[in-house]
Amino acid sequence: MRILLTNDDGIDAEGLTCLENIARALSDDVWIVAPAVEQSGKGRGLTLTEPLRVNKLGDKRFSVTGTPTDCVILAVNELMPEKPDLVLSGVNRGHNVGEDTSYSGTVAGALQGMAFGIRSIALSQSLERFHDEAVAHWETAEAFAPGIIQKLLDQKWPDGVIMNVNFPRLPPELVKTVEITRQGFRDIGELHAIRRDDLRGRPYYWMAFRGQPHEHAQGTDLRAMEEGRISVTPLQIDLTHTQMINDLKKVLGGAPPKGPHEQ
Repeated sequence: MRILLTNDDGIDAEGLTCLENIARALSDDVWIVAPAVEQSGKGRGLTLTEPLRVNKLGDKRFSVTGTPTDCVILAVNELMPEKPDLVLSGVNRGHNVGEDTSYSGTVAGALQGMAFGIRSIALSQSLERFHDEAVAHWETAEAFAPGIIQKLLDQKWPDGVIMNVNFPRLPPELVKTVEITRQGFRDIGELHAIRRDDLRGRPYYWMAFRGQPHEHAQGTDLRAMEEGRISVTPLQIDLTHTQMINDLKKVLGGAPPKGPHEQ
C-alpha cells in the first residue's frame, strides 16, 4: 500500500513525525509532501497568484511553498510515480472538530485526496490549551491510529467521503473508547479578533478563539473531545442542503420571476 502524508503544521512539525510512525506501521511505501511553513487555518486554499517551489529533502520526502491542497495536487500529479492508495493528513497539533473542519488545512489535505478518488483520513491530537508551551500526547495518536485506520480501510466508503479522526488530550492508558460522531457546532462568537497597536500607534488584529466552556450535544465530535473519547467522523464536501432544495422548488423554477417593480 502506497501512502501519501501531508499536514498543515509544516514539514518540521512534531505531528508529521508522529504521522510517519503511524504510516510505517501500515506500509513501507510512505511518501511525504508537506508545506514548507505552517499553513494552519488556510482551509482548502489553492495557490494561484504565485509560483510554488518544491524542495526534495530526502527519499520520498518533499516540502512545498504552498498549502496542504497544493501539496496533495503536486504529489499526485508531479512527484509520485503512481497515485497513492491512501492519503493521511496530520497529525494536527490541536483538534479539528465542529466548525474547525471548514477552516482546517489538515481536513483540506484529506479532501483533496478524496477529490482524486483516494481514500483519505485527517488526524488530529487535542491539546489542553492551544499554546506553544502546551504538551501534545503524540503517543496517544501513535498508539491508536494504526488500528483505527486499518479498521476504516476494511470498510467500503461512499464516494465523496473522508474520515476525520481526533484523539483526546489524554495519555494512551486513559483512553478507553472510540466513538463514531457527527460534526458539532460551537456557540456563535467563539472566534474573534483581538485589537492591538503597533509601535507607531496603528491598529492590528490577531484572530483568536475565546476558549469558553460550552455544553455540547451528545454524539458530536466536540462532546467526545470533552469527555476523553477518540472521535471518528465521516465528512463530505457536498454542502447542499437537500431539504431546502425541496422547499425552494415550490417557489422557484421555470421562467425567471419578475422583479417587484415589474408586476
